[in-house]
Amino acid sequence: MKVGIIGTGYVGLPTGVGLAELGHDVVCIDAIPEKIEALKAGKITLFEAGLEELFHKNLAAGKIKFTTDMKEGVEDADIVIIAVGTPPHPVTKEADMKYIHAAARQLAPHLTGYTVVANKSTVPVGTGDEVEKMIRDENPHADFDVVSLPEFLREGFAVHDFFNPDRVIVGANTERAKDVVKALYAPFGDKANMLFVKRRSSETIKYASNAFLAMKINYINEMANFCEKSGADVFEVAKGMGMDTRIGSKFLNPGPGYGGSCFPKDTNAMAYMARKYGVEMALIETTIRRNDERKIEMAERILSAAEGIAAPKIGVLGLAFKGGTDDCRESPAMEIVAALIERGAVVRAFDPKAMPTAKLLVGDAIEYASDACDAAKDADVVAILTEWDDFKAIDLKALKNAVKSAKIVDLRNILNPDEARQAGFDYRGIGR
Repeated sequence: MKVGIIGTGYVGLPTGVGLAELGHDVVCIDAIPEKIEALKAGKITLFEAGLEELFHKNLAAGKIKFTTDMKEGVEDADIVIIAVGTPPHPVTKEADMKYIHAAARQLAPHLTGYTVVANKSTVPVGTGDEVEKMIRDENPHADFDVVSLPEFLREGFAVHDFFNPDRVIVGANTERAKDVVKALYAPFGDKANMLFVKRRSSETIKYASNAFLAMKINYINEMANFCEKSGADVFEVAKGMGMDTRIGSKFLNPGPGYGGSCFPKDTNAMAYMARKYGVEMALIETTIRRNDERKIEMAERILSAAEGIAAPKIGVLGLAFKGGTDDCRESPAMEIVAALIERGAVVRAFDPKAMPTAKLLVGDAIEYASDACDAAKDADVVAILTEWDDFKAIDLKALKNAVKSAKIVDLRNILNPDEARQAGFDYRGIGR
């Protein structure tokens, strides 16, 4: 099949590479010439574990191409996938649809033959109807269907998740469209676990899923607070809870709060849609508020470890919102760093992959280190903010030699507390 993909970000690029690996002919379209030229030249534009090898393989084989020309990517395509951003509106926090609308209008004149247009971006309920009307207005004679094809790729695990989907949700209103999507995923066989639903149901599923997971994270964070006061161990509590199949063990890791490009944006968008429809969603509203408050609480927890020190030096390990990605969008680490700076701290930070993206956000407001020990040099407190494997295996003796004061605040619980204390650190984790 010929597949056009509009957008080459954290969704579009892994999806494009994955579909090329399945044997489809993929053309990725992006409006940024510099990005397209880099991709054409074999320079991957984002970090995602396992992506680079497949990217080079399929680029060399001619299975994936890159262009700024909408016509080149859309003409004669069997399916066109819209994978552009839907960032939150700065005031209302609703999903900003300008990129979706632009894509719909720009692709419309180039539809030839029957084409399925698939919204893979996370979009408000009813977007499929809007896109369908826009295309029809631009090209009244086009033969097409619009489907909802939400992505469920976890950043840091996008390649793994693409090839090992736990489900493929398809919101399609015609059998003809269903057949095209079935053909797209046919190389997976039964592994795709496809569920066909109404288009509006599909659009809702993505928001409902992310909101539920965000609430689960907020819940275990509050349980961690309880455990700290009651003398319980949140790891033991979470393990016991997770053994209940009705609950499950995933997303029961306490930490500094959720972040990234999905959970903050999607919970806010869900709350906005609920208000628009006159539906009270107290659980989601509370989750949003408590997650915002948690970042500040975690910054204050770090500063409390440096009590009595004016302008304390904080060695920060991790800036990405999670391990395995260079994405700093809505990163709890970045928000905590900002709060530390506002409160007079001097921050020296290191991240294995996210330094360039962090610099774009905060510039020279912080110091950038060459490695973990360099970040900890002369620090009053070392704060672990991202769960990179590099930090799990850190040389505690070398770290101890680098710091001014042997204090660690581990907001990801990735170190063994006993080993850290044996190395001479005042170790403080979460929930125990």
